[in-house]
Formats: sequence, structure tokens, C-alpha cells
Amino acid sequence: MTTRRELTEAVGERYRRSDRNEKREILDEFVEVSGYHRKHAIRVLCREAQPSEAKPGPQRRYDDQVQAALITLWEAADRICGKRLKALIPALIDSMTRHGHLTLSKQLRQRLNQISAATIDRLLREVREQAFAGQRRRAGGVGNAIRRAVPIRTFSDWKDPLPGYLEVDFVEHCGGTRIDGDFVHSFAMTDVATGWTECLAMPYRSGALVLQHIERVSRALPFPLRGLDCDNDTAFMNEAVFDFCKATGIELTRSRAYKKNDQAWVEQKNGSVVRRLVGYGRLRGLAATGTLASLYEVSRLYINFFQPSFKLKSKTRHGARVTKHYEAPLTPLERVLRSPSIPEPIKRRLRARFRALDPLDLSRRMREAQQHVAQCSASGTAPAETQTAGPIPLADFLASLGTAWHDGEVRATHPRKARVAHTWRSREDPFEHTWSTIQQWLENEPGITARKLHESVVAMAPAMYSSAQLRTLQRRVKAWRSNRARELVTMILGGADAVKAGAATQHQPSPQNNQERQSPGSNIIP
Repeated sequence: MTTRRELTEAVGERYRRSDRNEKREILDEFVEVSGYHRKHAIRVLCREAQPSEAKPGPQRRYDDQVQAALITLWEAADRICGKRLKALIPALIDSMTRHGHLTLSKQLRQRLNQISAATIDRLLREVREQAFAGQRRRAGGVGNAIRRAVPIRTFSDWKDPLPGYLEVDFVEHCGGTRIDGDFVHSFAMTDVATGWTECLAMPYRSGALVLQHIERVSRALPFPLRGLDCDNDTAFMNEAVFDFCKATGIELTRSRAYKKNDQAWVEQKNGSVVRRLVGYGRLRGLAATGTLASLYEVSRLYINFFQPSFKLKSKTRHGARVTKHYEAPLTPLERVLRSPSIPEPIKRRLRARFRALDPLDLSRRMREAQQHVAQCSASGTAPAETQTAGPIPLADFLASLGTAWHDGEVRATHPRKARVAHTWRSREDPFEHTWSTIQQWLENEPGITARKLHESVVAMAPAMYSSAQLRTLQRRVKAWRSNRARELVTMILGGADAVKAGAATQHQPSPQNNQERQSPGSNIIP
């Protein structure tokens, strides 16, 4: 209506000034543009514009006076949002009035108590924009738009999917303590239906590398890639991954923020596969990435063909108690072979591949790859060929399996932490000033009990000691007696050794006696 009104005002003045022929042309154009009937268009164009009279609008309920008082209350409330300010206004007005900071009329106070949160935000919109003009707000960007476009899938939404729906996640190898820098990442992908797990090494977190790895894994999987479930990381929530999944027909879903149980399948493999293989060492650089990739290249066959895993069958909650039932443990290969959606030719190829694999050889190669990863984590660079020992013969590796448990941990990526003896005190010694006196009492009367010693100490210095130090004194007396007994045993053993040495010296013949024995006729006088 506004456009037609503006068109009528613009054309009407020219139409009324024109002659008959010009009016016909103007009328034809106006009818074609506006869609009016010809007779109605003539009436509209011949009518002169009347000055519009402003109709009286509704009276403003919240005027400038209400807005000024509202700004004061908003500042006093530390610039909170409208919904929170609405709940605070009655108590804030009473408090500020009671302390003499605010004086409001009864009508103004009533309006402020009745104002809605939406009206508060509307009246304070310009005030907020000017107050927060210099502050930098978080930009929405493409990532937020993609997050809104990707549906959320929780753990309970999986039901019983077909093979091909994978959960993906990153594991950063930063050494436990998070510091700045690019570290090697493990890109873990786990199939929900079968537990088939693929791990790949990435020198840093990148959406482009994610696409490359997804394409690589999709060609290596024994089933088609049907869906990806990821977290809200920007390496997944970007335009490249979104367009790729849309173009290839892959269903892309995401978990809720800070809800790791939504991705329970891959989170489980992060611990049972990635951390179990790689440990918690720090890896950085392309050399470390290649070393880790070599480990994953060997371990993927061992994990998917020879490592059974449990799968949750049902979960029932009875109040605060949760009862879980698991299926019988199966390897990912067995679950793939039991799936009716996998074609029979693929199953025959997997069976042939399984018969050709040697689990012992895979285990040996995994241990060697773990050794290289551990060296890389310790030195920060890939181990040189001259430093690395040759491959262990398979017969020697088999022979070592029977006694490997004597050495404890055999994975080089899980080194033992050196334990330091706790020889320092972490608390102040309560008997620091009286311990010499207690030692004299123990020397004079070795059989005295610690309780009697404590009673004597309390009687000697009641302001310093109480019954709370009795157990501490008992431990100190026990340690003193143990050390004293060890000293006595050492003295006794030392004395016995000295006696034995003296006896041996007495029985040993002197050189002169030996000479006399050797020449018995030397003492005969000719």
C-alpha cells in the first residue's frame, strides 16, 4: 500500500497537468504497473492529495521519567539483563529508598514494579549499545551457523544403527600438562554398531586434514560410511566438512557441548586404544607424526581382528542405581561378519585376511613401534636407524612372553615413574624442643612406654603439649627403638667380626716360624 500511495502521488500530479493524449499514455502505464481497474485508476489520479491529519496515538505509559529511573536502577544492579532486573526491581527500589538514594512518586514506583522484562530491554536498548560500544563481542561467524544446522544426537538416540555410523574425536598428545603449541593429535573413528576402530596421526588439528582422513578411512572400511557424529570442535564444524558430508550423502550429527557421554563409543576407545597404545607422552612435529602413524598402521589390524570388546546391551535405572547388561565380548571382525547388511563377498575377503594374519607377529611389531614412539617422546625427534635395534626374532619374542610378567610393564610408552623416598618433613615437629630430654629418659629407662613419656612431657610443658600429640610420640619412640636395635645389631656383628679377625691373626704363623719349619736343621750348631 505504501508503494502504491507513493506511485499515485508521483504520477497524479503529472497526470492532472497533462493534456488528453498524454493522460491516455500515463493512464496505460499506471494501470499496468499498479494493477488497478482503469476507472478506479482515473479516480485515484484525478483526486488531489489531502494533507493527512495525524491521528492521536495511545498515551505513553513508560515515558522519559520511567526510562531515567530505570537507567539508574540498571546501573545500580551492575547492568544485568532485563529478566534479572525485573525480579530485582522491587527489592532494589525499597533498599535505595530506605537509604535515601532514590525518591520516587507512588505512580512512578507502581509503573516500575509493573514493567515487563521485554519493555526493560526495549527502553534500555540504545543505552546498552552506547555503554558496550567499545567492547568486543564474540562473533557468530560460519561455525555457529553450521552448528545450528547440524542436528544433535545423544547416546540414547542411537538405538540399533547399521554399520557405517562412526563417532569421531581428537586425542592430543601434549604430555599431560597443556601448554601452548601444536602437538600431534590422534584422530579416532569408531563404528557404533561393530566397534571397528580406525586411528590416524595428525601433526596438528585441522579441518583440511580431517577431510583427507575421512576419505582415506571410507575407502578402507569394510562397510559404506553412512554417518559421522562429532563434537563441537571447529575442525568438524566448518563449511568444508559440512559441504563434503552433504555432497556425499553422509549424515552429519554432533553431540551436546560438555556432554562426553553423547560420544561414549569413541570416548571409550580413546582410553582403551589410543592411550593404551601411545600413553601420555608428548609428541610434536612431522617426525613424531610419522612414527605414530606407523604404530597405528600395525595396531589397526590387531585391534579390529584380535581384540574382543564388550558392547552395552541395555541399561536400567532403579532410583540412584543403574544396572547394565552387556553382550558377549566379540571382536569388531566378528560383529561385521554377523551383520546381515554386509555383502557376502566382503565377508569372504575379511575371512581370508583374518587367516593370513599372525597375531604374534602383529604384537611384536606393535611393541617395536611403541619403542620408537617412546624414544620420540623422550627426545622430541624420531629415532635414527643406527640407534634403533633390529627387529626381534619371532622365536625370541615368543620365548619372552612366558617370563615377561616378571619385568612388570613391557610397553615402552608406559614407563615406570621413579619413586622418591619421602625423607622430608611436611609439618612442624612438635617435639623439636624436648626430644633431647625424651632421648635421655629412654636411655636411662629403655622399657618406659610412650604414654608415660607423654604424661611426663605434658607435666613438664602443659602449655605446649596435649593429648593430641600422643600418637605422634608413639611413632617417634617406635622409630627410635628400631634404629637403636639396628645399631646394637651392627655393633654386635662388628665385634664378632673383629674377634674372628683377631683369632685368625693369632693362629697365623709368622715368617720366622715358617722359615724354621722349612729348614729344621738350621738351628743345629755344627
